[in-house]
Amino acid sequence: MPFREINSKMIEATVVPGQRLFSQRGAMLAYRGDVTFTPNTAGGQGGLMSMIGRRVAGEATPLMTVEGSGTVMFGHGGHHVQVIALTGDTLYVEADRLLAFDGTLEQGTMFLGSQGGVMGLVRGQVSGQGLFTTTLKGHGSVAVMAHGGVIELPITPGRAVHVDPQAYVAHHGDVRNKLSTALGWRDMVGRGSGEAFQLELSGSGAVYVQASEEKL
Repeated sequence: MPFREINSKMIEATVVPGQRLFSQRGAMLAYRGDVTFTPNTAGGQGGLMSMIGRRVAGEATPLMTVEGSGTVMFGHGGHHVQVIALTGDTLYVEADRLLAFDGTLEQGTMFLGSQGGVMGLVRGQVSGQGLFTTTLKGHGSVAVMAHGGVIELPITPGRAVHVDPQAYVAHHGDVRNKLSTALGWRDMVGRGSGEAFQLELSGSGAVYVQASEEKL
């Protein structure tokens, strides 16, 4: 794992020749050694379609390609940082929550409606989050950001987890998501967040939940 947690808001990444990392622009705090930082508007290994997906979602801020030999410290806005290790599965995460990730991971874009149907669209409109979610697949590490700390909740068959959409950070595993309403449509008028909407995740995997509903 190239990421080492320094404290709850900072990580250190090891950069070696022949390998690369991607980070959010402005996330570099300090570095040692011969390390270069280059804007990458193609969005990692996702190529053109990944870039298009990010632009449609209003997430056009380029990533930085990090290469060379040395160590780099990352953090952003004083947000809590959580390191997630992937062992061949796919992580679904809001693009603006990505701090840094291994260049070996394949990046893509998933339209939320593909899993959540029409309600998937509603989730994006109501929560203020994009209709597109970034996917990272393969073996490697991902550092994500959140407000007030992160807890990992296991998702097991027959025991779905319900999450406030604005508290959602990421999930991985064989998981399906569906947005449900705890109130009638008439009661939801004027309600943009909170318990009026619940994101139901079922299957087998885990979901990461932040302590605050504040949007990054």
